[in-house]
Amino acid sequence: MKSLPIGTAYAVWVGIGVVGTTIAGMLFLGEPTNLLKVICVLLVMAGIIGLKVSSPSD
Repeated sequence: MKSLPIGTAYAVWVGIGVVGTTIAGMLFLGEPTNLLKVICVLLVMAGIIGLKVSSPSD
């Protein structure tokens, strides 16, 4: 948080929560899994990584 802008940090943590909750639901709660859902989770993960990589570091 010290080296990331607040908007980027918030987006990263929300994205991690979304991905974690979705994966937990699919693995432990029996939520239906399909290719589109997996692709969307991968896109969210790519966005998280992209935000982190593109943020200035101190």
